[in-house]
Amino acid sequence: MNQNMNDHSATHPSPGFRRRTLLGAAVATAAAGALDWGAPAVAAADASADAVIERFNADFFARPGRAVAPKFRWWWPDGLVQPDEIRREIDQIADAGFGGAEIAAVHHSVSDTSVLDTERHGWGGAAWVAGVEAALSQAARRGITVDLTIGPSWPAAVPGITPDSDAAVKELAYGTVTLAPGGSHSGPVPAPVYAAEAGVTKQELLLVQAARVDTANSTRKETGLAQDSVRDLTPAVKDGTLDWTAPVDGTYVLISYWVRGSGQTPEAGPHTAPAAYVVDHFSAAGTRAVTDFWEAHILTPAVRRLLKVSGGALFEDSIELETDGLQWTPGLPEAFEKHTGRSLLPLLPAVVLGNSNQVFAFEATATRQIRHDFWETVSTLYNQHHVTALRTWAHGLGLELRAQPYGLQTDSIASAALLDIPEGESLGFKNLDDYRCLAGGRDMAGHTVLSCEAGAYAGGAYSTTWQKFLRTMGGAYAAGVNQTVVHGFSYAELPGVDWPGYAAFTPYKGTAGYGESWGPRHATWKHVPDIAGCLSRVHRVLQTGRARADVAVFRQTGYSATGIGASWFTASGITSGWTHQFLSGPLLDLPSATVRRGRLAPDGPAYKALFVEGDFFYGSSITLALSDARALLRLTRAGLPIVLLGAWDTVVPSGVPDSGETDELQSVVASLLAEPLVRRVADKTAVPTALAELGVRPDVRYATSSTLLNFHRVADGVDYYYLCNGKHAETVKPPVAAIDHEVTLSRTSGDGVPYLLDPWSGRVERIARYTEDEDTVTVRVALQQAQMQIVAIGRPGLFGDRHGNRPHAVDSEAERVRFTEDGLTVRASQSGTYRTVLSQGRTVRTTLKDVPAVTELTAWQLHVEDWRPGPTATRTTVVEHDLDLDALLPWSQIPALADVSGIGRYRTTVTLGEGWSGGHGAYLQLGTVTDTCRVTVNGHRLDPVDQIRPVVDLGGLLRQGRNVIEVEVATPLANRLRVGDPAVYGGLARAAYGLMGPVRLVPYGEARIG
Repeated sequence: MNQNMNDHSATHPSPGFRRRTLLGAAVATAAAGALDWGAPAVAAADASADAVIERFNADFFARPGRAVAPKFRWWWPDGLVQPDEIRREIDQIADAGFGGAEIAAVHHSVSDTSVLDTERHGWGGAAWVAGVEAALSQAARRGITVDLTIGPSWPAAVPGITPDSDAAVKELAYGTVTLAPGGSHSGPVPAPVYAAEAGVTKQELLLVQAARVDTANSTRKETGLAQDSVRDLTPAVKDGTLDWTAPVDGTYVLISYWVRGSGQTPEAGPHTAPAAYVVDHFSAAGTRAVTDFWEAHILTPAVRRLLKVSGGALFEDSIELETDGLQWTPGLPEAFEKHTGRSLLPLLPAVVLGNSNQVFAFEATATRQIRHDFWETVSTLYNQHHVTALRTWAHGLGLELRAQPYGLQTDSIASAALLDIPEGESLGFKNLDDYRCLAGGRDMAGHTVLSCEAGAYAGGAYSTTWQKFLRTMGGAYAAGVNQTVVHGFSYAELPGVDWPGYAAFTPYKGTAGYGESWGPRHATWKHVPDIAGCLSRVHRVLQTGRARADVAVFRQTGYSATGIGASWFTASGITSGWTHQFLSGPLLDLPSATVRRGRLAPDGPAYKALFVEGDFFYGSSITLALSDARALLRLTRAGLPIVLLGAWDTVVPSGVPDSGETDELQSVVASLLAEPLVRRVADKTAVPTALAELGVRPDVRYATSSTLLNFHRVADGVDYYYLCNGKHAETVKPPVAAIDHEVTLSRTSGDGVPYLLDPWSGRVERIARYTEDEDTVTVRVALQQAQMQIVAIGRPGLFGDRHGNRPHAVDSEAERVRFTEDGLTVRASQSGTYRTVLSQGRTVRTTLKDVPAVTELTAWQLHVEDWRPGPTATRTTVVEHDLDLDALLPWSQIPALADVSGIGRYRTTVTLGEGWSGGHGAYLQLGTVTDTCRVTVNGHRLDPVDQIRPVVDLGGLLRQGRNVIEVEVATPLANRLRVGDPAVYGGLARAAYGLMGPVRLVPYGEARIG
């Protein structure tokens, strides 16, 4: 913070500046290490990155290690678990290639909660702790980690407090009476509109006010009030009664405000005996109740010791605090006054809620500013008393803090900067910009990981495919996600459950619930190591080095999980290669918020420009905190290009201004607009022109509008580009079409050459066909919907290849050009002579002879393992079927298999004639497959199949004469369950399972150029 800002704060303490000294200063101090926030995570990440940098080779990618492997959300029916089964499930998770599990007490599927025996097997009790010890000890043996959820289910709660306790979550309830002009009220103070929840026995009257109705300020849902008419009647209250006569100048409302416990308990309880109640997330007392319970009941000497070995993170789910009134904490009025310099009490009508809706409103601008100040104060309290306190405590146990910092109207971007690992979710997030909000906080703070609660689908129990999961995650990775916590893995057993075992979320309200409960109960589990390997490699790349993004989008209000994006960039910029992340005001106080060579946070995301528009959360109002305006002026004077959209000459403060503050803000913004690196545009369509004028261009470019998404990371001069043909939101229709076009990628090193990293096989191949100039490489990218690809650009030999600076192709008539052991080769599926232009400028022609024709494989022998309920809920009976197929059909169209789920093994024989000789290979195109598959040729199992585009290169495995091709397909369980348990799953549609094709053998010829 510069001296001018300090001088100003002494004489004119604006709300914006005060926000800096509370929330912003906390973030900045933490970044400097004074609060030790994130220090272990940052140090570990830097050490890991340094180790990787020292040995860039194929092993870095092919065998990425457990540390970056995906995890499971692991649901237990509270403490009704057996240590032996816990150890067995740890083994199952490790054997499948996953790197850890997060233990959570969840049982939404249980209607008769008496079977849980909560008194003896509740969360946090002796049985629970024994299960945790078993999990941690077995995880240590298997080299995986265990994360621990902060309390049972969600939100954070502990037994031992009541709704009336200081540590319990609070609400501000209101009561009201309307008085005609000159009307009187004589009697009890108006009672709260909504009754208190069960267990709430105390409520304290905070305040009684009267205010005149002003219909000019009314909205469709809010009663307008005149702000200057608000008067405090609390001194007139005697023994809970009030006698007051309204003035004759209009209709008045009496408003009473009551502080009481909300009585909220964690989801789908009970989980403990006595019952657990949600803690106050905005006070030290609330957080202390959590840590005190853990210290007294969970952290046995064995647990403490094991956490140092196999513990990973303390986890907290989203802030789903539910009340009919306004979220409250006793310290809020004092914090608001410290934050803004004014009393909150006269402003309460503008913020009080009823049934989650605003009740009253003052004049529109004043109301907006009051609400902004209120929720900014709440953000400060949440970050200080909850996030920072929990993180410090977790670090003392050797754990990181991972949390979903959204759910209320708080600044989740700033919270993400405080967390060791911020987390989003595929179910609750509306689109990819929700992830980009959290990614901005992560990257400005210098952290590495953005996690995702991945793959929850309403009604998807036992019908979710891994293909759907991959389609969901493909785009999320392009928005900054680089750790996947799969939703989820259920403990196997619970009395009274049906086959295939206990599942946390199904049945849900009597029907198929949320998917999925993965594990050995699924036929696809046999193939899951292939998927875990793919995700691990993606994580390895996306956790390497530092993230890069083209543009930082500034947010006056840092909410997430809203689906609200950025003008032009979200709808149009992404389609031409631009990447963006979101920042909020407190991030501008971080040590990283400096500019060098035109880049903001040059050692981190290195944004090339800052984009500022109206506040989308308040009607796109042109607002800015004075401290933020000064920060923008400082940044652009240091060399950062800035684009502002809208009428910024009319800017007003975000919060309620002090005397003279609006004029001063407009003066600072006028100076900002006069700077040479600042452009103001009136319409969003002018944004790209403004960026071009400022010399700003994206790291990734393509000439035509495309659905290609990208994410860029840089490590030791190596550029890593994650590419995915995806959607901005899963709900976007129609499906994304395949793409095939050139993509230009910026490179950090002028001599860098491109490599293709296949996340499915782990193979790294030097790209042989590309063009380049001084600072870019252009490659051709062809992807189906949701298919992903990774390109690295680094020095020759980076991944152990021996091609050095040999010439490459810049153009070719052949389908592919490859570097092989024989040198530069061309490949095509038809005979002919192919012209190739080399990087030296020479044109060469290569002839491919006698390439066999394409063959469609229609006749198959099919052996099916039909999975059915066994003698117990956790045992499966297998019935076998053998069929000869003349044509491939989905199982739903084969009478014997119509309601079958399980594993199908397809086998066919291909006889190749004398024309099949050296120089020939073939692709096996599987067409449509549901769900997972593996391929074996002549007894040799191939590398894992890309489950989104199931085409495999058979290379030299085929031979003249007889060849046996086998395709193993595993399906979800829904078709069996819809007939086996129709009361719950009968509403599911019969799904098309199996190998549906068309399956084609596509031969190719390959020959060395020259």
